[in-house]
Amino acid sequence: QVQLVEAGGGLVQTGGSLRLSCAASGRTSINLPIGWFRQAPGKEREFVAQISWSGTWKRHENSVKGRFTVSKDNAKNTVYLQMNSLKPEDTAVYYCAAAEVYSIYPRDYAYWGQGTQVTVSS
Repeated sequence: QVQLVEAGGGLVQTGGSLRLSCAASGRTSINLPIGWFRQAPGKEREFVAQISWSGTWKRHENSVKGRFTVSKDNAKNTVYLQMNSLKPEDTAVYYCAAAEVYSIYPRDYAYWGQGTQVTVSS
């Protein structure tokens, strides 16, 4: 089992920044890639970014490229999502998840955190 705990959400104005964290514990020795997803009210959960367990490979969804950056602190087993230039449309519950494959689809992720709310006011 892998346990994931997100933190760092909150309320921010348009153009502001937040940094989300995802602390991993449990079977972290099996080196699972970590993904970030978000889900707005009434919408499906969507892919935001993914990073390899080593932190050497990463990708971001097109709508967040240049604004969001995923990174990893290997010593702390923690993945971060730095979010800059936030927009109201970024408002959602943000989740981190672990999978055994490199995928943008939520169905491929076996382990999920509880989510953290990000609200961007206009």
